[in-house]
Amino acid sequence: MKILKRIAGICETKLPEKQDCWRYSGGRVEIELSKAPEFNEKEAAIRLEGKGLPKRLLIVCNGNDAYHAFENKCTHFGRRLDPLPGQSMIQCCSIGRSTFDYSGTAVSGPGKGTVKTFPVEQNNGVLIVSLD
Repeated sequence: MKILKRIAGICETKLPEKQDCWRYSGGRVEIELSKAPEFNEKEAAIRLEGKGLPKRLLIVCNGNDAYHAFENKCTHFGRRLDPLPGQSMIQCCSIGRSTFDYSGTAVSGPGKGTVKTFPVEQNNGVLIVSLD
């Protein structure tokens, strides 16, 4: 089944269960962690799309509670990305499996260049991702 998902370019990372956990305004995304149960896991990720957001985003929390934000677009075919469990890397959901480190640098696969990353800060239980 996974091979069929890769051929179709279907990513594993889900949209947040509670869509009201985040909002976009003024070039910033704010995610209320108390409303995002996905981040209760040791390693977790959500993808954000719609609601006026100018780019698809992938938000990843590694095992050390550090958050990383990426434009959710592979540099090969533009497909979505997923985190690689237990590694500080993300990978394209397509059959090409382009892999990038958390700085966005291509590590392997057909993807060229870097995936755009965005600064993330945490303030009183809210993640703030600056897209400017």
